[in-house]
Amino acid sequence: MKLVIFGLTVSSSWGNGHATLWRALLSALAKEGHRCVFFERDRSFYRGHRDLHGSDAFELVLYESWPDIEERSRQELENADAGIVTSYCADALDATALLFRSHAAKVFYDLDAPMTLDRLERGETVEYLWPEGLGEFDLVLSYTGGTTLDALRALGARNVHPLYGSVDPEAHRPVAQESDYRCRLSYLGTYAADRQEALQRLFLAPARRMPNARFLLGGAQYPLDFPWSDNVWYQEHVPPPAHPAFFSSSDVTLNVTRGAMAKRGYCPSGRLFEAAACGVPILSDDWPGLSEFFKPDEEILIANDTEDAIGHLLKSAEELTEVAAAARRRVLRDHTAAVRAAELVAFVEDAQ
Repeated sequence: MKLVIFGLTVSSSWGNGHATLWRALLSALAKEGHRCVFFERDRSFYRGHRDLHGSDAFELVLYESWPDIEERSRQELENADAGIVTSYCADALDATALLFRSHAAKVFYDLDAPMTLDRLERGETVEYLWPEGLGEFDLVLSYTGGTTLDALRALGARNVHPLYGSVDPEAHRPVAQESDYRCRLSYLGTYAADRQEALQRLFLAPARRMPNARFLLGGAQYPLDFPWSDNVWYQEHVPPPAHPAFFSSSDVTLNVTRGAMAKRGYCPSGRLFEAAACGVPILSDDWPGLSEFFKPDEEILIANDTEDAIGHLLKSAEELTEVAAAARRRVLRDHTAAVRAAELVAFVEDAQ
């Protein structure tokens, strides 16, 4: 199968969750003999923080403006089985118009569906969403399941499925601890205002209550007035190759979900699967559908408030190890990139 993807970015993991997801998925597709071409506008923000310049798993086409690659895109779509336009693609509308004129299966993949739907509810124009709705697509995929799928059907989607995040177990696995990342509790995520309240309850407040423990936060775009404390250490950017060491060096790692996504539920982040594959106990906020991915108390630790979070952090090493081992078994069975790649291929074949 040949897939042509018009996406936000695969070349830079800085400040976005798209890149690592696509890298794992494209690698898994290549191992099964599928060919993928990824078109990405060469934005200065990502150019300055690029951590992938090429790959044997797929062809990356970086471009300055849509006219530069319109003809190349048309040629690639001529013999493609499917074209995929994603949320936040810089030239989503031009790419969609070209895709609709092709013979390839027409796919829209919203990796940010709760934010898309919230923006529509506020009356905003969503720049990557086809203005006539989703009815012309042969297949609509969503990173988020549950009621989000019903909302996408209300926008005209005729054939809609969840395609959740995943992990490449070859890239994310338990490794030796590194002193720079050693901590009682870690959190890895780009700053988002609608995660701040949960981050305050489940990370910053426990840090203040446990002043002798080291807490570690990694991620870009944190503001200057962020409420740091003396025992919270900060790494502005943790590149994907360092994620295993980051997670493996934590006694526990925290998962916090963006407000719009948590409200709709069924929204597992890629970091959730990465951490589980690295064999670290995961502490998470709660949201509808979480138990579909990991069993609470057995494979994941749930915290609704600061007291819950501290209680989990004070569990014995044996209890935490048992939870981490169960989560790793679960992710290797159900949430690998190979599993998601097989799902994607099946969805596309059904839509053709």
